[in-house]
Amino acid sequence: MNIPSLETERLILRKFTIDDMKAVYEIFSDKEVNTFLPWFPIKTMKEAILFYENQFVSKYDQGNAYIYAVCLKDNLPIGYVNVSTEDGYDFGYGLRKEFWHQGIITEAGRAVIEQLKKDGFPYITATHDINNPRSGNVMKKLGMKYRYSYEEQWQPKNIPVTFRMYQLNLDGQEDRVYNKYWNNSDIHFIETDI
Repeated sequence: MNIPSLETERLILRKFTIDDMKAVYEIFSDKEVNTFLPWFPIKTMKEAILFYENQFVSKYDQGNAYIYAVCLKDNLPIGYVNVSTEDGYDFGYGLRKEFWHQGIITEAGRAVIEQLKKDGFPYITATHDINNPRSGNVMKKLGMKYRYSYEEQWQPKNIPVTFRMYQLNLDGQEDRVYNKYWNNSDIHFIETDI
């Protein structure tokens, strides 16, 4: 699978390359940007290269990676959108904080979702820490619907987190709910005030 580059009104979405290491460092080293993400912030350029090789190149090489660098028209990455090709089709994103609140991830996400539809993805899921409701707002803007909440001992940070799970069915099966997180968690519930 070779993911195509995408273009929107303001953005270019493409694969990360080795030439993006300064940008990778800027995105993944910021403590505030990475507070609610599953990894610790990187601290050095060497760690940026290792992160790039482990998180991006290895998946690109396997041919199963929808990992997009989100770039302004100058083609420099300021964030990312990624989608797992495993059964949950987990949709994730991050953005340098100086670009927050400008609708950039929503714009990028819509373009990626259109590509996923073309490529036959049946649905996507996304989760956010209940302490990060802004991420949930992005999910809602992308048309995702809240399904349930669950608690998980989050690794590698090893902290208990309550997540909200959102889903967008892309194949018309509106009643489908991805239940793996629900089934794997002893603590799960449906919030009524979302």
